[in-house]
Amino acid sequence: MKFLGFCLAWLATSIAYAHEMTPAYPKLVPSHVQGVKKTSVEVFNRRNDVEFYELGVFAADWSVVPFVSTYRIFKLQYLNRIKLEVYIRDEDAPRAMYLCSVSKLRPDVDRLTAVSSRICSKLK
Repeated sequence: MKFLGFCLAWLATSIAYAHEMTPAYPKLVPSHVQGVKKTSVEVFNRRNDVEFYELGVFAADWSVVPFVSTYRIFKLQYLNRIKLEVYIRDEDAPRAMYLCSVSKLRPDVDRLTAVSSRICSKLK
């Protein structure tokens, strides 16, 4: 019984919080620029040990798909949100399957863990 209590206490203290990205299935729609589609996502930082994130677009085989955004690497303070617009050429849009945000760990910051989090949304 004591062992079970220890395991539950350890589990409660070892839960890691990741950042969030919504919507889970962003839709590519035509943009104001001919030949370019766009989508919007909102990123919420639930990690107090990370303040920089990187955005990426990937194909089904995880190869990089070219895209444009206001920020590819962006700073996001703890418990804050940012809305990002992502633009993809019509010729690259059929290959684009995942839109991901990855936490960027700074080597000069002391922390207990060095766990990076990646959140991906599947493009429609």
